[in-house]
Amino acid sequence: MNIKQSSNVWKDGIAKEITFIVTKDCQLACKYCYLVGKNSDERMSLEVAKKAIDYILANEYDECFATESVVWDFIGGEPFLEIDLMDEICDYIKSEMFRLNHHWFNSYRFNITTNGINYNNEKIQKYVEKNRQHLNITITIDGTKFKHDLNRIYKNTSKGSYDDVVRNIPLYLEQYPDAATKVTISSLDIPYIKESVLHLFKLGIHEVNINCVFENVWKEGDDILFEEQLILLADAMINENLYVNNVCSFFNEEIGKPLPLSVSNQNWCGAGMMLSIDAAGNFYPCTRFAQYSLREKKAWIIGNIDKGIDKNKLRPFLSLDRKTQSRQECLDCEIAWGCAWCQGENYDAADTPTIYQRSIAICKMHKARVRANNYYWKKLYRKLEFEGIDKESANKCVKKTIEEKC
Repeated sequence: MNIKQSSNVWKDGIAKEITFIVTKDCQLACKYCYLVGKNSDERMSLEVAKKAIDYILANEYDECFATESVVWDFIGGEPFLEIDLMDEICDYIKSEMFRLNHHWFNSYRFNITTNGINYNNEKIQKYVEKNRQHLNITITIDGTKFKHDLNRIYKNTSKGSYDDVVRNIPLYLEQYPDAATKVTISSLDIPYIKESVLHLFKLGIHEVNINCVFENVWKEGDDILFEEQLILLADAMINENLYVNNVCSFFNEEIGKPLPLSVSNQNWCGAGMMLSIDAAGNFYPCTRFAQYSLREKKAWIIGNIDKGIDKNKLRPFLSLDRKTQSRQECLDCEIAWGCAWCQGENYDAADTPTIYQRSIAICKMHKARVRANNYYWKKLYRKLEFEGIDKESANKCVKKTIEEKC
């Protein structure tokens, strides 16, 4: 039996994630984008980046940076708008880690999420070639041309970006044949989920990581439409044997159960374990706490490149767990496992400036996903049994899939 398995995220959950907000500019004005303060003025300088790197590498044995591995992440806006700067930053990181004989030099990655518009640019391609062995790139494409262009439009116009992105997908897949993409679902594009995921499979993207926005944008009946689309997608994936070569993150056998005792009080989000740096040299527990990510609240700054991390401002994030921020009904929920949240959205949506109030805007969408997820696995098991594959073997395969995903 063959069920496509999700690729493992490099050092997932154990590598320190350090994010440079190299620019707050972007060619696009995606309708669902949480970056409400994008602009063309705030661009990181090489001097600021170097001071941040110097501080981080000089504190190798501080508890904030004592991980075995590191992911140096670049975000915007659109990070590839600053390809020259990124190239210089990466060269400096590599040379300094080598010079200092830093333990991260043997275990690091550069990570970039891009809109893909300029991916074939000569400078970008030279950067990719130079850093390929330590580089992960994700191009965001939302599905069919209609769905993609519904949200991912150029700023100051209504022109969609699908054609400019999809022309770069063959090159991208040639370089990253096992590449996954990120798809975002909002209320507007629920009716196009099934056809969009299938479209991405046909483009050659065989792993589709897809999620609903955490913001409170959901309308009455959205959960029912969502469930219907996922069931249609489940039928297509199973009836056409697409699960053999493709995987969609909406279908995960592990979710939709009571909280396992082993993880019953873990925080879902990694805010506080990460570190983000902006153009002014300010430090944040993650990018969602920078001002350009917030609608209602003030930025939550935990230090800067001159004074370092203020442990007192970081401490609230280190004490976060599920119980300190969740309602009792969430803790007791029979399908709590797999219900996600974003710490930055919790903060922005809270009644007061606190990170200890969990937003439940996504609750009904999680419940709809669980119902469709149960349908998917029940139907898949029945198909495998009908084809003569015993359920014990099916269970072993699915268990292996889940373990490797986690």
